[in-house]
Amino acid sequence: MKNNISFKNQNFFIGIDVHKKSWNISIRHNNMLIKNFSIPPEPHILANYLFKNFPHANFFAVYEMGFSGFWIARTLKQLNINTIIVNPADIPTSNKEKDRKSDTIDSNKLARELENNNISPVYIPDINIQHLRSLSHLYHKTVQNSTRVKNRIKGIIHYYGIKLPFHSSQWSNNFIQYLKSIDILGNSPAKITLDLLIDELLLYRTHLADILKKLKYFVKLYNFHYIIKNIMSVPGVGFKSAITIFSEIGDMNRFKNFDKLKYYVGLVPSTYASGETSFDRGITFRRNKYLRYVIIESAWVAIRKDSALLFCFNNLCKRMRKQEAIIRIARKLLSRIRFVWLNNCQYETGIL
Repeated sequence: MKNNISFKNQNFFIGIDVHKKSWNISIRHNNMLIKNFSIPPEPHILANYLFKNFPHANFFAVYEMGFSGFWIARTLKQLNINTIIVNPADIPTSNKEKDRKSDTIDSNKLARELENNNISPVYIPDINIQHLRSLSHLYHKTVQNSTRVKNRIKGIIHYYGIKLPFHSSQWSNNFIQYLKSIDILGNSPAKITLDLLIDELLLYRTHLADILKKLKYFVKLYNFHYIIKNIMSVPGVGFKSAITIFSEIGDMNRFKNFDKLKYYVGLVPSTYASGETSFDRGITFRRNKYLRYVIIESAWVAIRKDSALLFCFNNLCKRMRKQEAIIRIARKLLSRIRFVWLNNCQYETGIL
């Protein structure tokens, strides 16, 4: 007998608690939980179940941003399931749900808050921008690994009381060759340790150069070079910083105003106010860790290149610490970046 049941124009809300080996699914309809079950981590299995049991319905799904990235949302959208991704910190949660956490509770909570329209989705970038972002992240991680190796080398030098006649803050080739030539340790295991650490450092330097070369290649391949060029016209912003800024933001138009951009980057204060009590807890902990670091580092460079920013920085330093003043300069720098991006133009340095 043919099944003529149709759920046309009816909305079903699906919460997906994502794990590597399985997904916990909660389906809500008309403010009630109608089904909870687990499935293998495959979008097509979920889609087939929904289309079979609730034909012609409208489906809305949500899951938390995490290790799974954006591919699930992209696949479900291709299967005509409207899917968003949410920041776990933005999901309204009761104390009872925190105290008795489970996959079932988590998926039901996601579906419930989606049905109540209480959550805001995170931005899903263009696939090419996401690919560029991954390579940019690798560059930053490789820089961190290189720094750790440098610190280990310095630790060996100090541990054995080796006095260096000179030091290079940039770790030049001459300085590295000198480290290789140190013979105080003889042919000991400590000397072998030092040599292996130097070899590891050189390997990271080769990787960094290769990653940078590939970043430049893909910027041209994806036709992003004109945006990168505009961002680099802002004082203090070089190619590596521009790549990070572009790949992390993706689309500047997604921020309705500058305040939303500042909040996303993490250049806003964390405040506490209750009754007559109000105080500033410093810069917010919530931020894009790559963006905030790059913008602040670029601000330190910008005050040496832009006389207007230097003048502003000096005035700020009269009433606050330099570390606080540079945050305000970073906001100004971010505003300049936003301007050249939205207006597709080169930045023109002002004359003080």
